[in-house]
Amino acid sequence: MSQPLRRAEQKPDFLPYGRQVVEDDDIEAVAAALRGDFLTTGPLVARFEEALARTVHAEHAVVCANGTAALYMAARALGLGTGSKVIVPSITFLATASAPHLAGAEIVFADVDPDTGLMRPRDLEEALARTGRAHALFNVHLNGQCGEAEEIAEIARRHGLKILDDACHAIGTRYDAAGSEHVVGDNAFSDLTVFSFHPVKTVTMGEGGAVTANDPALAAALRRERNHGMTREPSEFVSIEDGFEAEGRANPWYYELVEPGFNWRATDIQCALGLTQLGKLPRFAARRRALAAAYDSLLAPYAPRLRPIGRTMTCRPTWHLYAVLIDFEACGITRAEAMTRLAAEGIGSQVHYYPLHRQHYYASRYGRRQLPGADRYYARVLSLPFFSSIAVSDVARVTSTLARILKL
Repeated sequence: MSQPLRRAEQKPDFLPYGRQVVEDDDIEAVAAALRGDFLTTGPLVARFEEALARTVHAEHAVVCANGTAALYMAARALGLGTGSKVIVPSITFLATASAPHLAGAEIVFADVDPDTGLMRPRDLEEALARTGRAHALFNVHLNGQCGEAEEIAEIARRHGLKILDDACHAIGTRYDAAGSEHVVGDNAFSDLTVFSFHPVKTVTMGEGGAVTANDPALAAALRRERNHGMTREPSEFVSIEDGFEAEGRANPWYYELVEPGFNWRATDIQCALGLTQLGKLPRFAARRRALAAAYDSLLAPYAPRLRPIGRTMTCRPTWHLYAVLIDFEACGITRAEAMTRLAAEGIGSQVHYYPLHRQHYYASRYGRRQLPGADRYYARVLSLPFFSSIAVSDVARVTSTLARILKL
């Protein structure tokens, strides 16, 4: 009969690059929603929207099925479609470009800072000079950091661009601009801001997304886009004969299609989890900042071959990912080899992201363009295990293991 491994021989738990933190009160909230009268389009949806709007200092929040749906709804609400051009930084997830492209727009990729992965004002200027007329900017707050929001917005407005901030990495992030502190999502320098609540994000709904807006017309358009493109608002009815009784009262059953859309609704089950998670944002954010500081300190001896990504000076991020820059060539190892060896020692890692301008679909459509900042960032970046429940001892294990693999 085989004997169990002694404790000293047991392998440590595998550390993924990201993981949700779900606690007992989260589970109780979801169970209560399941016992309630509404599983979807009920009161918890409105409560979550109100809580999110308060948290990020926005006038309106519209919750939906996931972050990709939020990006698509936002593109439609901004009137983007066939004939539109949207500028997107090349270092981001597929959805930032795919959503407006699926709405009919063509994508123009902008370069980024090779040390932060963030689009700079000069990158926006270069993309505008290259494309001529553009209609919107989908700017990305990467890893939890935001770039020069005020300067970028000034350029975009001067060229007549609508501005969307992709803040799927950056809930809770604060920054200084125009002489005051701002919260990502307050739309001080944008028309709309998009959030994601995927399990690896700071706050999760399982799957979920949201768009914040300050313009009530944009908020109304977002709600239509979430619900098949239809309206039940009598003031918006075009068909008077079908929409109203002879006395002028709206028929209680009537709804009207404004423009065909999809069902992107979020459920009360998702929003129950989102509400309890959102209440933990200050705790989760503080923990992530402390963990990032621990990584920074432990990595310091290994610079410049292994170092954290660059930091923006005016931003106080709620970190979504902990990304490092590695000179793999100088270390005599490929990234794939390093990731494989980390995984063999119980440490997950990931690359965020493969540049969109190099993706086969977009390269075939627009030609292979040289964006040196994006290419340089991509060549060196690696995301290490990072989530609110990871221990500082795990951070130390990750750091020492990676340094040993890189022979530093």
